[in-house]
Amino acid sequence: YKLSILQSTISDSIAQLYSGQFNLSQQEWRVIAALGTQPQMSAKEIAAYTSMDKMPVSRAISKLVKEELISQSPSSEDRRLIILNLTEKGLGIYEQIVPLVLEREGFLLSALSEDEQSQLDILMDKLLKKAQELR
Repeated sequence: YKLSILQSTISDSIAQLYSGQFNLSQQEWRVIAALGTQPQMSAKEIAAYTSMDKMPVSRAISKLVKEELISQSPSSEDRRLIILNLTEKGLGIYEQIVPLVLEREGFLLSALSEDEQSQLDILMDKLLKKAQELR
């Protein structure tokens, strides 16, 4: 229960950074963030990378392509596969939002000592690994 509340509170806080000024939904931001950290992914890879269902990813991609924030191109290895990348406009938005998100993260983590932050990182990795066994 506490993890769910924490996740929701943090997500809502971060959403304030991209929803108003950039008019992005949570799903759209997650697609942009995924492509910002790992370019050249397919929709299926983005869904796996972000732990999102395919349908919200597909809707987000459609809007982001329409807004010219991401581009689509056929894979050189498999012409049936569409590869997604941030456009210059999309990369610009990503580069504006990331420092704001990192600042917010820093604020939250300032409640913990460096040792506690290290422990938290280790514990979150363990919990994520265990939670993935539930899939």
